Amino acid sequence: MGLFDRLKQGLTKTKQGFVEKVESIFKGKAIDSETLEELEEALILADIGAASASEIVEHLREKVRKGELGESGTVRDFLKKELSSLLGSGQKLVAFGEKPFVILTVGVNGAGKTTTIGKLASRFRDQGYSVLLAAGDTFRAAAIEQLEIWGKRTDAQVVRHQSGSDPSAVAFDAIEAARARGTDIVIIDTAGRLHTKSPLMEELKKVRRVCDKAMPGSPHEVMLVVDATNGQNALKQAQIFNEAVGVTAIALTKLDGTAKGGIVFAIKKELNIPVKLIGVGEKVEDLQDFEPAEFVKALFD
Repeated sequence: MGLFDRLKQGLTKTKQGFVEKVESIFKGKAIDSETLEELEEALILADIGAASASEIVEHLREKVRKGELGESGTVRDFLKKELSSLLGSGQKLVAFGEKPFVILTVGVNGAGKTTTIGKLASRFRDQGYSVLLAAGDTFRAAAIEQLEIWGKRTDAQVVRHQSGSDPSAVAFDAIEAARARGTDIVIIDTAGRLHTKSPLMEELKKVRRVCDKAMPGSPHEVMLVVDATNGQNALKQAQIFNEAVGVTAIALTKLDGTAKGGIVFAIKKELNIPVKLIGVGEKVEDLQDFEPAEFVKALFD
């Protein structure tokens, strides 16, 4: 199965919960205030967000008023254009600058952070990069073990400390080791919650500061991993993490498990943080670059 087919398959629930619902609203009906209200509700329920939904419906209302859109059959094409325009051209997660390229990975527990790191390591290794993983989620022994398994699986180096140790120290040692060894990429895992009195966001800010100390200008990418099935809660997480550590990229996981994949549009509209990676299944190759045009095409075609 090709990447596009995997994407289409992964978006099946979103398509059923959103696109097919929208089409049923206008089936055999005129575009009027009642159907427009239903459309706005469907957009909000798909987690596209109230601001985006209101704007899209207003644009549609304006087109109908000007006589540019009289038939309900053209609503589908209108929505495709609107949603594509909302997402823009998209950005990819690529290594740049001097070695190592440092990615600080953040997100709440259960979002699929460590698995996403492993899949990303696999991708970079396939591209010919050397990779070092830093087990910075020191408060969960299982996270350290999971990262070590991914290290073996992807032939990536792993830097770890004892469970419960300072995550900043792990980040510092990982970057130092990568610089000494000439490693291309460092991916740092972090805790999603802490079992100590130290607040998580303060801990993450410290990790970020220490990265810069170990290598000025790093981390080069702060990647937030969010679970698409959390819908609006994922948007809230993105806001909080962004305020604390300045998120530069989002990896949206578990899109195959939700009817609310519209959260992609809400994140772009309300936070303007680029979604760079999406997870549409369990396999390594199911972590894909987020291509806005392909995403919208997979939803509607």
